[in-house]
Amino acid sequence: MPLVHIDLVAGRSDEQLKAMMTDVTTALEKHIGVPRENVKVVVNEMQPDRFMDGGVLRSEK
Repeated sequence: MPLVHIDLVAGRSDEQLKAMMTDVTTALEKHIGVPRENVKVVVNEMQPDRFMDGGVLRSEK
């Protein structure tokens, strides 16, 4: 059972997230032969003021 964790800064629509998760599921099914019903995808969204890159908060960019 593949379990895929994706961490993103919040800001995408529900439709975008669902499409991405569907594509990840399809890729695992296609490339490693796992049945799609066994694929688990978890998206963790971080608030822009809780993610720092190179000393700069994403909310400040």
